[in-house]
Amino acid sequence: MATLHLLSHSPFADDRLASCLPLLGADDALLLSGDAVYALRANTRQRQALEKLPETVALFALEEDVRARALEALPARVTLVDYPGFVELSCRYERVNSWL
Repeated sequence: MATLHLLSHSPFADDRLASCLPLLGADDALLLSGDAVYALRANTRQRQALEKLPETVALFALEEDVRARALEALPARVTLVDYPGFVELSCRYERVNSWL
């Protein structure tokens, strides 16, 4: 069952990202929002972990949060989505798991 995993907390403040990554299935997706988009910062352990995910795991980031944090040079595999895209992703996947 394909799952959309939602992360919104900074990967530098707690270990939610590190806990989530090993649980991602081959058909799962990860959507970074809020301060979780800081995981996309260049030259960080968190970004390296994201770049090592299997290609079958889809990686998304909320565009508004990426822009608000002035992040640039994102990994090529990251797809930016707006709020309607967020809703569409929530409907596309069989389950949604929010890492609160």
